[in-house]
Amino acid sequence: MTRMQNTRPELRPREKLQAKGAPSLSDYELLMAIIGSGNAQADVTKIARDVQKLLKDKGSELTHEDLLAVKSLGPAKATQIMAGFELWRRQFEVSERPIIDSPEKAVGQLADIRDKKQEYFVCLTLDGANRLIAKRIITIGTLTSSLVHPREVFADAITDRAASIIVAHNHPSGNLVASEADDAVSEILMDAGDLLDIRLRDHIILTRSNYRSIVS
Repeated sequence: MTRMQNTRPELRPREKLQAKGAPSLSDYELLMAIIGSGNAQADVTKIARDVQKLLKDKGSELTHEDLLAVKSLGPAKATQIMAGFELWRRQFEVSERPIIDSPEKAVGQLADIRDKKQEYFVCLTLDGANRLIAKRIITIGTLTSSLVHPREVFADAITDRAASIIVAHNHPSGNLVASEADDAVSEILMDAGDLLDIRLRDHIILTRSNYRSIVS
């Protein structure tokens, strides 16, 4: 394997990109341009090969932890690579997952519980770009702080690697006034979210024809 220091300057990825543009580089060369340089343990050519293999194996499921497993790829460069991939996904990847960045858009995902005769407590998990990851029913029945426990709310959010959540429940009575139990649940979930670094973005009360945000 040719080491970068033995490669003619005009053929090195960064110099080649500057002279001929990014489309002239192979995937392997682009990875070397992102990584920049190797270290005492491994040359950039070896690190780029290992990352390229990981990308083929993992694809869009690649995680920061996966990159940290690459020998000689330190936390700073692993973070740099993941940040670049994530920025690309957010800006250019076509996603079927809706962006939930307002109460109105959250309510659009909750039409199925508006007419329920019992209270349904639902959690929407969101990624760092506010894209919907999943929607789940947490409990069915009268809302109380003991019934809606942070463990049940955040267990799947942790599995989803969610950056934030929105919770909601319906009021079959048609009354949009938040009860003491509603406020207590919001406070408990906000505190738990702060500890887990998964922000509670909103708690929404819905009726058949209206809604109210009681957190945001």
